[in-house]
Amino acid sequence: MTTTDRPQSVLAAGAAAVTVVLWASAFVAIRHVGHEFSAGALSLGRLLVGSLLLGAFVFTRPRRWPAKRDWKLLLVCGLLWFGAYNVALNEAEQRLDAGTAAMLVNIGPLLIALLAGVLLGEGFPRQLVIGSIAAFGGVVLIGTSSSEGKAETWGVILCVAAAVAYAIGVVAQKPLLGRLPALEVTWLACTIGAISCLPFAPALISETADARASTIWWIVFLGAFPTALAFTTWAYALARTSAGRMGATTYLVPPLTILLAWLLLDETPAPLAFAGGALCLLGVAISRTRRRAPAAPTSITTAPD
Repeated sequence: MTTTDRPQSVLAAGAAAVTVVLWASAFVAIRHVGHEFSAGALSLGRLLVGSLLLGAFVFTRPRRWPAKRDWKLLLVCGLLWFGAYNVALNEAEQRLDAGTAAMLVNIGPLLIALLAGVLLGEGFPRQLVIGSIAAFGGVVLIGTSSSEGKAETWGVILCVAAAVAYAIGVVAQKPLLGRLPALEVTWLACTIGAISCLPFAPALISETADARASTIWWIVFLGAFPTALAFTTWAYALARTSAGRMGATTYLVPPLTILLAWLLLDETPAPLAFAGGALCLLGVAISRTRRRAPAAPTSITTAPD
């Protein structure tokens, strides 16, 4: 690493750390707010706050308008990661505790690796196959960890759907960050997500009228920090490293979420869900390891005449 690269690396690591902490807090906040707001209304409220705050910063500086080829990727990122991801996760946390939801969603890095194998021609190395089997086993364990049956199973399915949306969103976002500023990419994707959630506007209006002021402020928190700030710091760090390496940083989200949920909500996942979550993360970790290349044989050669 050169002297010039070192400060950039430190800044990227700091940005990734901010993202991890704020995303962990989001799982807890969503669980809390979900008692008064439905999944769609919460998604729209959070994204509107995020879009407005990000837009305020974007329009105070010179902008680089996306090229025609960029809009397809922006739509994929905005509709799936900001739109579908939020609705699916919010609905899932109506059924699952925050820690279990965080463990399930964090099979996302494994899905990124699988998508890279299919879409980018990276293939399916043995570690990826083994990791996929282990992570799938973890999902099954979490799905059977509660005696409440169908509601919990549906929550698991929604979390997996959120993880798929997250993985596709990262794959779509990565090329954009080589051509556009991280702040602008985040604002555009967040705005696209907010527009896709506009059908939930009547629910947001009616539920806001009935909600406590403290709950409304939690939605503002979700829009300002885990959305506007954390997605921007994520994009900043992603622009300076690989998608796989950035995905690996989210391994820290589930344990932080479990700690915060225990402190603030007095809830912890079921024991079998802990085992399933550990198996999910182990599978992701296995999938990201690389086999060492065999050492090249040494030989003695003579210099050419």
